[in-house]
Amino acid sequence: MEGMDDIRATFFEECAELLGNAAELLGQLADGSAGDDTLHAIFRAVHSIKGGAGAFGFTRLVEFTHVAETLMDSLRNGRSAPTEEIISLLVRAIDSLGDLVAAEQTGTQLPSNFGAEIVAAMTQAANDGADSPIGQSAGSRAPSAAGAIQSPRQCIIGFAPQPQVFRNGNEPILILTQLARLGEADIQPDLSRLPNLDALDPEDSYLVWTIHLTTIAPEAELREVFEFVEDDCRLTLADAPPPAIAPSPPPAALPAGDATVGPPQAPPDPPPAAARAEKPNQAPSPQTRSIRVDIEKVDRLVNLVGELVITQAVLLEQSSGLSVDQHPDLLRGIEGLSQHARELQESVMAIRAQPVKSVFSRIPRLVRDLAAELGRDVRIIMTGENTEIDKTVIEQLGDPLTHMIRNAIDHGIEPPAERMAAGKPAQGTIHLSAEHRSGRIVIEISDDGRGINRDQVRRKAESKGLIPANANLSDDEITNLIFLPGFSTAEKVSNVSGRGVGMDVVKRNVQAMGGRINLESRFGTGSRFTLSLPLTLAILDGMVVAIGRQTYIIPLSNIVENLRPRAGDIRPLVGYGEVLALRGDYISLVPLHGIFGIPGAVTNPCNGIVVIVEGDGGKRLALLVDELIGQQQVVVKSIEENYGSVEGIGGATILGNGRVALILDVSRLRCARPPPAQAQAA
Repeated sequence: MEGMDDIRATFFEECAELLGNAAELLGQLADGSAGDDTLHAIFRAVHSIKGGAGAFGFTRLVEFTHVAETLMDSLRNGRSAPTEEIISLLVRAIDSLGDLVAAEQTGTQLPSNFGAEIVAAMTQAANDGADSPIGQSAGSRAPSAAGAIQSPRQCIIGFAPQPQVFRNGNEPILILTQLARLGEADIQPDLSRLPNLDALDPEDSYLVWTIHLTTIAPEAELREVFEFVEDDCRLTLADAPPPAIAPSPPPAALPAGDATVGPPQAPPDPPPAAARAEKPNQAPSPQTRSIRVDIEKVDRLVNLVGELVITQAVLLEQSSGLSVDQHPDLLRGIEGLSQHARELQESVMAIRAQPVKSVFSRIPRLVRDLAAELGRDVRIIMTGENTEIDKTVIEQLGDPLTHMIRNAIDHGIEPPAERMAAGKPAQGTIHLSAEHRSGRIVIEISDDGRGINRDQVRRKAESKGLIPANANLSDDEITNLIFLPGFSTAEKVSNVSGRGVGMDVVKRNVQAMGGRINLESRFGTGSRFTLSLPLTLAILDGMVVAIGRQTYIIPLSNIVENLRPRAGDIRPLVGYGEVLALRGDYISLVPLHGIFGIPGAVTNPCNGIVVIVEGDGGKRLALLVDELIGQQQVVVKSIEENYGSVEGIGGATILGNGRVALILDVSRLRCARPPPAQAQAA
């Protein structure tokens, strides 16, 4: 049964993708940015789930999706209008469908009346539409998008479903309805296979149909109508013979449209393959453009590529002293290996990359449910859903995003009455975005709520003993107190907040991914959280630097520039250490040998190298190192898993000489605070 388990796992994976796509398309339908094609795509997604559920005997899934299909078919036929209420109903239906799929996947028993209210509402909405008989003309087909007028053609379609078609979740009547929308259809059923009433099985299909269709649709579009039942039917499709030119047709000929419908063997055979190939407009057969691969196999490939990168670094190290004149072929081969290793690494990382919409798609339901629970009116705007990031990062992104969205609704967005009293619209807005920036992915969550009351935050922190009374803190430092463990401004504990286990979890999770989080807030206006995450947790490009006899890696994505300062560029600042004067700006100078306690390092900045790096919120630091060894691609190994958390260190790697080098986390370096503006001016 191992093979069946694999098929079930594939079905549930496909369900997750289909539900995510359906939720996204419903969002487009709600904001008016979609057309009829969107309805068709949602219908196909639900129908695909229904077909798979029928094959596995998931009766509740089949019944629920059948009702949803009926409502969507009413929308596609124009019998029902896509009003805000119906779209909202479909959104709730997709959410419930996700719960039903999850229950089947985990073996959870849902209440017997689960989804009954939604099923009743969908049934009522579908019944409210005007009935349209299948045999009635669907009207003339719209012209093509290019505006060209195409000549209609007549074709004969034989459709003979297998007896088990209903058990597999398919509904022939819906297929015929969709076919009738492609042109003028004359649908004739053959009843010859119907048994006597006492022998009839209500779950078996007995009818066969012959359809005479006048249409401008290409054959590929006609076959697409039957794509869900191609394994459960015998389908023939051929052009109707042209009417005879002679005044009196031969006795055996029948006029078009008067063909006699026979048993299942009656539908005409399609023309031979050679004849079909000669048609200039014949659409080519669709080819598979993707395959499914177990993630463990991809992870294994990533690990092997990582080891290959390390081996390539070893070869570069060993060959660095060889003469080009004596070993030209060897050095040329090592150079080619380095290039191919980088291309291989980039290709493997691209395989693991996935759009963040797999995480973003869960957010609208979270916003809708939480807003209803708290009595808020909130809309969510999402941009950059197709921004790609490594799968390992995506898997760890769900919890931080959930916490921040819940925080924005509970603590940020005010109740409608309070917003209107403050001169704001009753509906609050949360904006969730993702983009690539400087070799990292940046995710922003902003809201137009009440913002952070720093006085209240400070009082809460003092009352909980998180900070000493009368501590000298800047506005940013007070704002960031919300990331302390045990901190909460909620007046009482609820299902949503009050236990102080939200934002500190966010910060820990983000830092565990090698990321950074920054918070900006303005009281009365709103807040914005910015997450900066690595595109992958496996391999990065870094600058190898020497400090004393130790070697460290600075991620290239953090480096702005390198320089050797002059004596006049270094200024002492009381209470802040030394700063570097650079083009009218003052940057905190961070001697790395002092932070990590490295003896024998260069202590005079004028004799070493200063690396300007940028951390959270655009804050810059000037890192003092002895020398730059060179740029190198390194494989990231976790420090926390193999040793423990170290302040200012984001991971480790193995260099070509076999030594371990630590990778700096610029945003977590312990250093003096940057000088205030008034000190700079002085």
